Amino acid sequence: MGMKAIFSNRLYKHKIDPNLVMSMDHTLRVFNQAKHFRYQAEVRELRGVKAKNSVSIHQQLKQRYGLNDYYANSAVQEGRALLSAQRELKNMYMRNKKEQINAVKRKLKATKARLTTLQKIKASFVKGTPMFNKTSREQQKGAFFVVTYKHSTRLFYCAYDFEHQHLDVEIKHLKSRLGQLNFKKDRYEKQQTQLTNKVIGVCFGSKKLARGRLTQKTYNAHPERWQKDWAAARYGKMTISGRKDAKSGNFVFHYHPETHTLTFKAIDQCVISLSDVAFPYGQDHVNCAIQTQMNLKDKKKYGKPIGWSLEDHGDYYIVKCLIDVPATPYLNTSTSTGMVGVDLNVNHIAVANINAIGQCVDAFTLPFNLEGKTSGQVTKIIEAEVIALVDYAVKHHKPLAIERLDTTRSKVSRPYGNKKANRRMSQFAYQKMILAIKSRAEKMGVAVYVVNPAYTSQIGKMKYMKRLGVSIHVAATYVIARRAMGFKEILPPMLYSLVPEQKQGLHHWAQWAYLTRTLSFVRTHVFYQTERFDQSKLCSLDTLFPQQALTDVEKIGLRRLESRKNHA
Repeated sequence: MGMKAIFSNRLYKHKIDPNLVMSMDHTLRVFNQAKHFRYQAEVRELRGVKAKNSVSIHQQLKQRYGLNDYYANSAVQEGRALLSAQRELKNMYMRNKKEQINAVKRKLKATKARLTTLQKIKASFVKGTPMFNKTSREQQKGAFFVVTYKHSTRLFYCAYDFEHQHLDVEIKHLKSRLGQLNFKKDRYEKQQTQLTNKVIGVCFGSKKLARGRLTQKTYNAHPERWQKDWAAARYGKMTISGRKDAKSGNFVFHYHPETHTLTFKAIDQCVISLSDVAFPYGQDHVNCAIQTQMNLKDKKKYGKPIGWSLEDHGDYYIVKCLIDVPATPYLNTSTSTGMVGVDLNVNHIAVANINAIGQCVDAFTLPFNLEGKTSGQVTKIIEAEVIALVDYAVKHHKPLAIERLDTTRSKVSRPYGNKKANRRMSQFAYQKMILAIKSRAEKMGVAVYVVNPAYTSQIGKMKYMKRLGVSIHVAATYVIARRAMGFKEILPPMLYSLVPEQKQGLHHWAQWAYLTRTLSFVRTHVFYQTERFDQSKLCSLDTLFPQQALTDVEKIGLRRLESRKNHA
């Protein structure tokens, strides 16, 4: 299972000796100052502002802040971990910035194409022979000029009104939009260059709070309130790493399971004893780890470190014990009885239960609403649905199967797409769902299989949605479960006959990719009405769907595909 942080109960300050509280606050402040110094010294060296010191960072911290070996080593490790986290964040920011630049370039290309079309129409009006692109929204219907939008239509009765009230206005707007897009692209490229070359620092205490000193009215009126919040944010936490050769796994903190007493030596050499330190959600794990460590004879060979963290929450302290918890001994990884597939969505969890030969025996959804909820409310709502999901898997003695998705870049890759879809994507708490599922499943002894998400929704839509009479999300869940069990989703003969000859020998994912790209303009619910699904071959794309179920745009798209196929 790996390292786990187990929380203690609240240790209220009014129940602790005031002198001990002062000593603990002093220890927290000095330790965090040492951590800040260690990180900033490394950043200055990486930036080339300061030459590398001949004295080691451990010795510098000891001399500057009066730390012993254990506090100094923990501060150095905290700074090293923070540097590593910043590197990972930098890589993520660079990937996101690249996606943003590509999105702006795509919008630039579309805007230029639209501007070129309107300029050609304008030029034809100047010549006195109006001409229109067949695919543009501007068309001439008899003596009238029509501009067709999604939900409305504009009608112009003469060429003069159409030219000056529509064409000139649109061309001016598009030219202005091009300038804005070019400015945004240049700004993103400069930011990408800065991310590549610059070593980013850290504002300990958060930039939001640092700016709040001047921007928030409550802090302007009461500066002492800002000072208090700023100190709490900068100096409120301390983590001391463990040592495997220590008697109780740590040379600073010592916990006595019999009396529930935690003692540690502060930086000012004051020995602090905290009574009634209990761990409501892992007392057995803490006791077992400490007793095992204390009973070992050869600690250097078999011992395990036990880390401790102290957090100041204003009126009380919280202690965390960082121990290595063994994995669940009884983890159900068997797929002999089937699998439970899971598809995560913004407002529901789709579930499909399959048997050992890949047949769907049950399918349902777990709906929830995250609209307008706070982060804490979202967490609780997701946890409640995840508990129901894992309990279902435990009841049927089957493991879970989920997708491996990266929603970070997809949330910034479509800034000019559908606003409603973008809002729903930004509300998609995918990482919270994944962490909740894995944590609960491990606790209940259920294995979680992670599969490649390639074309699961498209396969479910084209192959299983009508056959099973379910939604596209449940059909995708069915595909996820089958993929986790090793089944291959080859194309049905009817769909296979639509694949070009040069692609028929490729991997079946390449064939699904072709069909996905080819039929992307067809609405999802139209696939419920696919005809002749049991046929081995289709003569044309027109016979795949009933004509009364298609819109004019979809009919035109299918005819174009058919004409290209015949021409090829």
